[in-house]
Amino acid sequence: MVMTLETDYAVRIMELLTKTNRKVDAGSISESTHVPQRFALKILRKLVSDGLIVSFKGAHGGYALARPADQITLREVLESVEGPYMISRCQQDEYCCAHSGSGTHCRFHKVYDEITEMVRKKLDSYTFAQVCSSDDLSLEKDDNV
Repeated sequence: MVMTLETDYAVRIMELLTKTNRKVDAGSISESTHVPQRFALKILRKLVSDGLIVSFKGAHGGYALARPADQITLREVLESVEGPYMISRCQQDEYCCAHSGSGTHCRFHKVYDEITEMVRKKLDSYTFAQVCSSDDLSLEKDDNV
């Protein structure tokens, strides 16, 4: 399982906004993160829509974090771009993994739910303030999550 390029770009954008801790225009975001401007604008719209960043219009416009970086988790950013994190499509409401019309889930549904919840908790345990505060990333967190 690999994160999409769009999600990787969203994380880079959030990292930049965390580190600069000020309003940054779209052109500077694109240049600093090496994200094509059209793609950056698409991602910025999603992040604004989900309340992770705010946009400022006009000649002195730009983008900034909507709340402190210690209140924005890695999961929120990933899910802003990708939608709710889940390990298998059988966890989606639109997809039916029931066997031959019995109405029961596939044998792996419960396992996937457990793994998904573990990953969600782990992603929630990392805030942008925490990750961006150290270059050595010695983020020793509870490994039981």
